[in-house]
Amino acid sequence: MIEMIVVIVLIGIVASVVAFSFAKSLSGARIQAASRDLVAALRYTRGQAIVKGEQKVLVLDLEKNTYQAPGRGEIELPKDMALRLTTAQKELTGEKSGGIRFFPDGSSTGGNIAVVLGEREWKINVGWLTGEITLDKPENER
Repeated sequence: MIEMIVVIVLIGIVASVVAFSFAKSLSGARIQAASRDLVAALRYTRGQAIVKGEQKVLVLDLEKNTYQAPGRGEIELPKDMALRLTTAQKELTGEKSGGIRFFPDGSSTGGNIAVVLGEREWKINVGWLTGEITLDKPENER
């Protein structure tokens, strides 16, 4: 009888560890997907500036938790995620909104965008000189 109780307790412990691990990896996949989608929108915006020969801006609204590439619909992040933006002062359009501008030569105003979910934070960097867009994973997810 004691052996059965021990086995049942062990099964319960293993099941809770597996469930916790699964939930953690699922949230990791969600923030990774959201970050990659935002990187794709930035690259699209840069490409449009180069192809059309005119300035293009990716607009972020931190209050509504959205971003929008030129000529595309507004994308809203899930409610449990948040955006943080560091950009040139002249690109701020309000207290909680702003953008990153790309020029026809591929350069940009530069900046950093963070996609945050709980303790996780994925950082997107946009170089001002070249307009290069990079995505930095958190240390614990490399």
